Amino acid sequence: MFRRKWLLVVIALLIVGGGASAYFARRGDPGVLVTAEGIQKRDLEALVSASGKIEPKKTVNISAQSMGRVTRLGVKEGDHVKQGQFLLQIDPVNAEASVRRDEAAVMGAQTGLEQSKASLQSSRAALDSSRQSLKRQQELSAAGLTTRESLEKAQTDVEMRESDLKAREQEIKNRDTQLNQQRAGLASSRHTLTQVRFEAPFDGIVTRRNIEEGENVMVGTMNNAGTVLLTVADMSVIEAEVEVDETDIPLVQMGQKAKVTIDAIPDKEFTGTVTEIGNSPIQAAGAGTTRTATNFKVVITIDGQIPDVRPGFTCTAEITTATRQQAVSVPIQSLTVRELVYDAQGNVVTEPRPPKARFQFGPAAAPAAAAASRELKPGQKREEVEGVFLIRDKKATFVKVKLGIAGERYLEVLGGLKEGDQVITGPFDSVRTLYEGDLVRTSPAPGTR
Repeated sequence: MFRRKWLLVVIALLIVGGGASAYFARRGDPGVLVTAEGIQKRDLEALVSASGKIEPKKTVNISAQSMGRVTRLGVKEGDHVKQGQFLLQIDPVNAEASVRRDEAAVMGAQTGLEQSKASLQSSRAALDSSRQSLKRQQELSAAGLTTRESLEKAQTDVEMRESDLKAREQEIKNRDTQLNQQRAGLASSRHTLTQVRFEAPFDGIVTRRNIEEGENVMVGTMNNAGTVLLTVADMSVIEAEVEVDETDIPLVQMGQKAKVTIDAIPDKEFTGTVTEIGNSPIQAAGAGTTRTATNFKVVITIDGQIPDVRPGFTCTAEITTATRQQAVSVPIQSLTVRELVYDAQGNVVTEPRPPKARFQFGPAAAPAAAAASRELKPGQKREEVEGVFLIRDKKATFVKVKLGIAGERYLEVLGGLKEGDQVITGPFDSVRTLYEGDLVRTSPAPGTR
């Protein structure tokens, strides 16, 4: 009795299974459930995104030109300063002493030059007197009224006076050279004296102060940059220095517009223009032989002023590299890649679709058609192409497309589609597994109900 009941249960299950199999066979393939969207014309904008920091267009690091102790400080970090405003002063005692020493040296050189000029006048007067004496001796010698010895003595005296005059003239030249040297030393000392007092070079803000009153400063050398006392920045012109990836840098051009957002100033967007594009990649500090991303510096000058901005703020920029007005476009998610077979004449060869898995009892057999479709005939070649699936007569049709610029959500189509075509946009798994000629049925796109 028990075995008879189990036999009846097995027979009932077989009948139900057979009925279900027959029902699904009669029902046929209902088609893949997909979402679709009509092709439209849209205004597109291609963007290149990059991040970086906010920097002023003009920044000056004030460094010490002479050693000494800071005796006065007139500003603190964050102060707004006007051009010519006092900033700080280094102990001027040594510089003032150098100026006084060089002033005394100049006065001494001037006195020596005046004395040499007076001696020159005396030498000229003595030479004139000697020449007159020689002339008288020559006249007396011609009349036989003087001796030969007196004539020769007068000639020797003229030669001595001429030699003395030349020496005096050379001495004046030396004195004049010495005076010029002393004056150059005085000018250098006076310049050094001006370097102990620092004033603001332009209107701006003190963005950094590295010194305190009473500290000693160092002078920069070949191996030592010296002490940077203050940094003054002109915040009237602000720039965003961003790092653009090497794959995007060919798209960036001078004069392109950009939108900049600053992390420290949320809910505000600033406009700017590309004013500088780096020609050499940014060298990462301490990168060594490690493979790192290659970026280039791009400078965006921001329009207008930003009162609350500070140097070093993190920012993000979106550079508009291209725009299209009323361009035929498709959603980015609709784009897919397929391998197509081309014959020797360049025509597409339609391959049979691998059979779909159907409900059956027992293990599923691997279809032989799928393996056969992968074999190419002589003259044929297989290529990967980009395209989309359109809905035509409730079937999926793959169409190769030629793309233009890429917007935020849509791609420009230069060829292959026309306005009004229904393109399949999802779901992703369905688009990925679709084949040419598959039956499809549409459902509303997410968020349209």
